[in-house]
Amino acid sequence: MANDVKPTRKNLMAIEDRIELSERGHGTLEKKRDGLIMEFMDILDKAQDVRGDLADDYEAAQQKINMARAMEGDVAVRGAAAALQENPEITTESKNIMGVVVPQIESSRVSKSLDQRGYGIMGTSARIDEAAEAYEDLLESIILAAEVETAMKKMLREIETTKRRVNALEFKLLPELYENQEYIEQKLEEQEREETFRLKKIKEKKEAEEKEEREMEAEAEAEAAEAEQEELEDVQPDTAAQSPAANQ
Repeated sequence: MANDVKPTRKNLMAIEDRIELSERGHGTLEKKRDGLIMEFMDILDKAQDVRGDLADDYEAAQQKINMARAMEGDVAVRGAAAALQENPEITTESKNIMGVVVPQIESSRVSKSLDQRGYGIMGTSARIDEAAEAYEDLLESIILAAEVETAMKKMLREIETTKRRVNALEFKLLPELYENQEYIEQKLEEQEREETFRLKKIKEKKEAEEKEEREMEAEAEAEAAEAEQEELEDVQPDTAAQSPAANQ
């Protein structure tokens, strides 16, 4: 509340500094929010493409495995799957997007040649090979989808956090600071007007006292001059009376 702030120049300077800092922070956060939204839209477009590819790869893999089961039987398919000796390796790294750390997933040994799958070439058919290849493509799509989806969720959380900070500055902190600034400025102006009025009254009183003192001095001087004049007038007749006697 503005009334809780003492209307002093020190507090006014402190509030002005906070306003300047908050305005700079608000501008920076707005730029960050806009940049994050642009990055998020790019990731969202990529995520939509990845989701479409994932759905297509899953449907293709299901068709291939169903065809292999129908042609070779479940036993042959399960036997070929169990022959796999090397599992794919998944490694994760991090990359920074507008201050947001998102995972970057790398995979190796997902796609394999016929001789790397572990089952005998002579004991299987092309249907099993096609199913294996389809599921390798599906696994690569899943890994890419996991990377994109995780990045998108992290970006979305950061956007929401940044938006809350921008709104807090724009609709709460800055209005309160502006209100406090205006309150202090008004109070200081009132104090200046009161001080000016007080000084004016002191000056008027001093001038009145000086005027009264001058009038009293002038009156005293006039009385002194009048008394001196009266003394001179009293002395002149006596002098005139003594002059004939001196002549005789």
